[in-house]
Amino acid sequence: MNREVFKTILTIAGAIVFNIVFWQEKIAVNMVIFDAFVLWSVFYLYPSAFSKPGTRWLLPLHLVTLAALVIHNTLLSKLACCATLLLLVAFVQFLHRSVWYAGGSALMNVVLMVVSFFEALAGFKRGKTPSTGFRRVARFIIIPLMIAAVFLGLYSLANTVFMNILNDAAMAISNFFGNIFTWFSWQRFVFLLAGVFVTGALLLRANIQFFSKKDAAQSNSLWRRKHNLIKWKQSSLFDLLTLFMGRFANGMLALRNENTVGIISLALLNGLLCCINIIDIVYVWFGFTYHSNLNLSKYVHEGAGLLIFSIVLAMLVLLFFFRGNLNFYKKNKWLRYGAYLWILQNLVLVVSVLIRDYYYFVHMGMAYKRIGVVVFLLLVIAGLVTVFVKIHFRKTNYYLLRVNAWFAIVVLVISSCIHWDEWIATSNLARKGTIPVDVNFLLSLSDKTLPVIEKNKEVLDTAYLSAHGELNQLYYERVTPAEYFEMRKRTFLQSQAAYSWLSWNMADDYVKKNLLVKATASLK
Repeated sequence: MNREVFKTILTIAGAIVFNIVFWQEKIAVNMVIFDAFVLWSVFYLYPSAFSKPGTRWLLPLHLVTLAALVIHNTLLSKLACCATLLLLVAFVQFLHRSVWYAGGSALMNVVLMVVSFFEALAGFKRGKTPSTGFRRVARFIIIPLMIAAVFLGLYSLANTVFMNILNDAAMAISNFFGNIFTWFSWQRFVFLLAGVFVTGALLLRANIQFFSKKDAAQSNSLWRRKHNLIKWKQSSLFDLLTLFMGRFANGMLALRNENTVGIISLALLNGLLCCINIIDIVYVWFGFTYHSNLNLSKYVHEGAGLLIFSIVLAMLVLLFFFRGNLNFYKKNKWLRYGAYLWILQNLVLVVSVLIRDYYYFVHMGMAYKRIGVVVFLLLVIAGLVTVFVKIHFRKTNYYLLRVNAWFAIVVLVISSCIHWDEWIATSNLARKGTIPVDVNFLLSLSDKTLPVIEKNKEVLDTAYLSAHGELNQLYYERVTPAEYFEMRKRTFLQSQAAYSWLSWNMADDYVKKNLLVKATASLK
């Protein structure tokens, strides 16, 4: 069969599967069915993809996120599953090493899906069409079907049980065609078109290889290059250097002058950062004392935000100085030492931010932003380490971005394996006597937290009353927190009754069983 024809058939089949498993259902175990179809299809179309290193890395990571989706069914697990699936398909269809370029290819597939679909449809007009093969099969099957029909009639007349089975089958077929228009709706037809688009974006590879070629042209290691002086003097970077360095940015001694400027800059920056680190070590690491008048939110969020920004800016400064031939300058030893010292001091700064965040955890409990700070700092640490590797081993910016993107994917996959809402609710309610309980935030968490709140529901009204002075001011509805919680439970059980087995996941199943057991026990 023509390859393009087969792609079209797979796309339409995938759209039908998408329509059946996702219509009026939530993303859960149905994702496993659709995912299996997509993975089988792309690996069948591109069997050589198993030999690609990126595919061998991404496939197990994607399967972990798929398992996390079925187990936890959080928004993060769904996003991680979809993101890794898109990247995996891009690595299968194209030749990539970098997640960034693979993401560009995946985006290209999405943008050009309609064009790719019509190109695949054009395969029906080239060469041997499927209709020719169908007519050939029909010629060979008509006579056997006629013979089978004759004997079917004879056997049904001779056997009453067999005749009843045939009558039941005929009635079922009649009912199916009688109800097909009841089943059909314009909303479902639009959903089917959405399925065609989603499946086509995953299975149909765009003919444009822009990102794949760009990725293949990149190198991990730096090489000394001779600059075209005419083009160099016309570049915006030369204008920037001339603005600050004047005539010292030009001529044979430009590299030495730039090295000198870098050494002086890093010496000043190291001295300034050393003062900041000493202050943090004295007052944050060992001299912190919590009191009720301290605004922890300002202490952590504003301070941490500025410090993180300074760390990112520090990495950009280092990348500027070590962007090219200065890496190969024989007298850049002190510039390197200054860069290593600054990286080390920025790691100390990261520890200071982590300690600030820890104080917030201890005195105010867990929340999304506080966890987000920790995750972001992990990425910052990876960035600082890879900047050190880049400078020490003369690696390119491409290497830096590629390695950090892979690290970010791993962090995303690991994060999707944790039900953060349940962890936040459990941790905060376990310390309800020592930290303030934010009732509004607690009741905004996902349904997986309902059993945890059920065990501590007496704290809802009391904590809200102590914090606000009035009970009937909950911003969700004009009801008390305890009443709103009961509404949440009823809404969850009603929504679960509307789903089929396709929406099954362990988190919802656990909550449903727990709430039903509590409801049964309360009636006794």
